[in-house]
Amino acid sequence: KYYFIPHSTHSPEENTNGVSSKSRKRIMPDPVTEPPVMDPIYEALLYCNIPSVAERSMEGHAPHHFKLISVHVFIRHGDRYPLYVIPKTKRPEIDCTLVANRKPYHPKLEAFVSHMSKGSGASFESPLHSLPLYPNHPLCEMGELTQTGVVQHLQNGQLLRDIYLKKHKLLPNDWSTDQLYLETTGKSRTLQSGLALLYGFLPDFDWKKIHFRHQPSALFCSGNCYCPVRNQYLEKEQRRQYLLRLKNSQLERTYEDMARIVDVPTKQLRAANPIDSMLCHFCHNVSFPCTRNGCIDMEHFKVIKTHQIEDERERREKKLYLGYALLGAHPILNQTISRMQRTAEGRKEEVFALYSAHDVTLSPVLSALGLMEARFPRFAARLIFELWQDREKPSEHSVRILYNGVDVTFHTSFCQDHHKHSSKPMCPLENLVRFVKRDMFVALGSSSSTNYYDACHREGF
Repeated sequence: KYYFIPHSTHSPEENTNGVSSKSRKRIMPDPVTEPPVMDPIYEALLYCNIPSVAERSMEGHAPHHFKLISVHVFIRHGDRYPLYVIPKTKRPEIDCTLVANRKPYHPKLEAFVSHMSKGSGASFESPLHSLPLYPNHPLCEMGELTQTGVVQHLQNGQLLRDIYLKKHKLLPNDWSTDQLYLETTGKSRTLQSGLALLYGFLPDFDWKKIHFRHQPSALFCSGNCYCPVRNQYLEKEQRRQYLLRLKNSQLERTYEDMARIVDVPTKQLRAANPIDSMLCHFCHNVSFPCTRNGCIDMEHFKVIKTHQIEDERERREKKLYLGYALLGAHPILNQTISRMQRTAEGRKEEVFALYSAHDVTLSPVLSALGLMEARFPRFAARLIFELWQDREKPSEHSVRILYNGVDVTFHTSFCQDHHKHSSKPMCPLENLVRFVKRDMFVALGSSSSTNYYDACHREGF
């Protein structure tokens, strides 16, 4: 979803404990193909992430004397049906049943469907066991994962399997439940995306070994979700978005024109978040809706999309979102480093962690890590933390961070200066630990707060 926030609502994707906001987009540019100016159509195509040829990816690359010891994967769910309807128009007709010989195709699609339809012997944490295991409606339901979304994650799983299992032998063939850590929000699209990725990834998909935990918050903050200062940053960020929108007269005229076409007040059209539905038309190559007053068209789409790109640029400059992101991402980053530290100490710990989440989960983490160039999370985006051990100095551990297959380790705020004073090819684990335990709070500009609780309850913000 390419979104800006209507000032009257919270996040379109997920709004748990007031936790969540919509961030705007950019991915690591590929210098060969990146157009010189932000092109709204190019950006939208990247966002759709339509499965095609296998992509190049940098996961699992390391000097030969390094041993991969754990991997932590954060994904956004795959392509989904819109969460909003454009008033007084027919909703796009997209089929959410899985058909093996229909595009987009994946060699494992048919086996995935038959495996899922046998039902799960898995132990899922409540309320996950009430969710369907795969999309299955002739006309998609709101927010439902599509066949494209399933294929995107089968492909992610296959890619990670080739690297982490075949090449690095991260899991033994007789892997057991306690080697995986799986967590998802309570939406069918995140559970199903996680299952599709695992189906592509695991050497044998054994239901008895699959245990998904339920995460009630889109920020994956578990028991640490209450954070008043984070919510204050979010309100200021939403105010910034609102003011930027007021200044854009072309955007205003576009909304007025679209509202006239569908014959509703402009305010009502905007509240219906039409870009969500338009992106679905765009990604699935279905023409935009028409009424007797005319048609919504590509020009409307381009204006809204261009505004989002502008909004994202201003968001990075004004840094209010960064404050929200540092506090929003702290709990999940803290959990990740704790897991890495236990693994590094040789304690029994999961070697593969998968968090199946939303754009509103990945955006704050990317922003908090200082990945300012990172595009807004596309459908089926993946952010991966790899933990490596130096075989020559077994007590030394390093991390790599990859976003959609691109190594962004040295773009992060905790490791961007590393290579200036070190010849080591990777970032020391202690850099990441120090960042999460201390520097994230320093970045908030609060010299007094040295822990999450204090930073969340700081007076006089």
